[in-house]
Amino acid sequence: MLDDSFHVYDTTLRDGAQQEGLNLTVADKLAIARELDELGVGFIEGGWPGAIPKDTEFFRRAQTELSLKHAQLAAFGATRRPGVQVADDPLVAALRDSGAPVVTLVAKSHDRHVLLALRTTLDENLAMIADTVRHLRENGQRVFLDAEHFFDGYKSNPGYALEVVRTAAEAGADLTALCDTNGGMMPNELGDIVQAVASVTGARLGIHCHDDTACGVANTLVAVDAGVTHVQGTANGYGERAGNANLFSVVAGLQLKKGRPVVPDSGMAEMSRIAHAISEVTNVSPDTHQPYVGLSAFAHKAGLHASAIKVDPMLYQHVDPALVGNDMRMLVSDMAGRASVELKGRELGYDLSGDRETIGRVTDRVKDLEARGYTFEAADASFELLLRNELGSKTEYFAVESWRVIVERHPDHRMTSEATVRLHAKGERLVAVGEGNGPVNALDKALRAALEQLYPELARLELSDYKVRILEGTHGTGAITRVLIQSGDGTGETWNTVGVDENIIAASWRALEEAVTYCLLRSGREAATS
Repeated sequence: MLDDSFHVYDTTLRDGAQQEGLNLTVADKLAIARELDELGVGFIEGGWPGAIPKDTEFFRRAQTELSLKHAQLAAFGATRRPGVQVADDPLVAALRDSGAPVVTLVAKSHDRHVLLALRTTLDENLAMIADTVRHLRENGQRVFLDAEHFFDGYKSNPGYALEVVRTAAEAGADLTALCDTNGGMMPNELGDIVQAVASVTGARLGIHCHDDTACGVANTLVAVDAGVTHVQGTANGYGERAGNANLFSVVAGLQLKKGRPVVPDSGMAEMSRIAHAISEVTNVSPDTHQPYVGLSAFAHKAGLHASAIKVDPMLYQHVDPALVGNDMRMLVSDMAGRASVELKGRELGYDLSGDRETIGRVTDRVKDLEARGYTFEAADASFELLLRNELGSKTEYFAVESWRVIVERHPDHRMTSEATVRLHAKGERLVAVGEGNGPVNALDKALRAALEQLYPELARLELSDYKVRILEGTHGTGAITRVLIQSGDGTGETWNTVGVDENIIAASWRALEEAVTYCLLRSGREAATS
């Protein structure tokens, strides 16, 4: 049996899906539900059957395609319409027929919304709540109530907002989630209201917060302190406007900070992977600075921090990143000191302890290059090649004699690029030509054409991202350009390289050359250019 004396309720598939630019298919929703179940949440709100055809289809397919280990599905919907018998309301029927063991009903708790949006009386709204809760309970379903705009309603008319909570409880609702629908509450005020509602009604309460004041997670945790035992959130904080309370931050805060276990330890250890897996499904780029699960959540850049971390990593970390499936990362930049370089080397598999001379050379080299526009915190592969060079480890698989690119505009406005590269590798002189839709694409094809005959593993190399930034300067179109290239070899691992030059093509070539070099290094090839 599910122990839900205190539980986490996920609403990614319904409220989170209201985020601008996010459009989930039924297959997407099923995939995300499996990831959320792997995390170990108590309930997954699947959507609004009857009102949205895609959600109706989700619940139909979920009955045969979802095998949940931890979570139960909840169907979301509204109370009966004003003046309509509950048994005759087709949207209520869709909730009955959804197959979901739990139904979450949204109801107005703000008197102005009842009068202006529902265009009905305050008494009729209470009757709509009571009738719908009883009807669904008689159908064998558990019922949660989302009291929409509760906090604004409480400040406007506390007596009526409290009556909504009492009515739901008396009709058989398991709990009422107090919703900060507009996301405008401050933590201290929200906590006081939750405590007051709990003491006056005696009802079981939940919390549903939006993040319009960046207080969604804080408000949720304060509500827990005030007595709620049902917390709602969305994966990665997805949602309308500024989003909802971030589910991952809420879960980590409850479990790691408040000592309140809400998901299995195995799910917690998978949290970072799950966050990124859901980002892949939604096609929303992960927030690298997201607490706990972001790529930069445990990334350290300042030299002063690195010196302390060398003694004890927890001097600058509030939790062990492994608890949430994340890793500590050292960033090497112009802010780096010797400790940063030593720790980054250790992270990459190079023991620099005691080698003060090499550490000093690498530190000086990094600071010099970053002053010219390089950035190594975003290009680990380029830093590793620099480090190996200072250690005397060969990484030259080919020597460049020359390269050139021709860009041609055709009478029909088509643009084509042709690149020629001349190289030396393994005692051979190699010349190759490549055509592409742009100069960098043409150079990439020419470089591969030249080298793949000697290094066939380069056929797996993929350039997955290309970023250009014009750095500050006074040279106009002649300003310094920085290029970052992300590459992979089909194994799921990626690496980043950087190039800087006044010429954008030359900067691109540098980053491209290092991407190919690092691919060969990863493949285990021995360097040989003669």
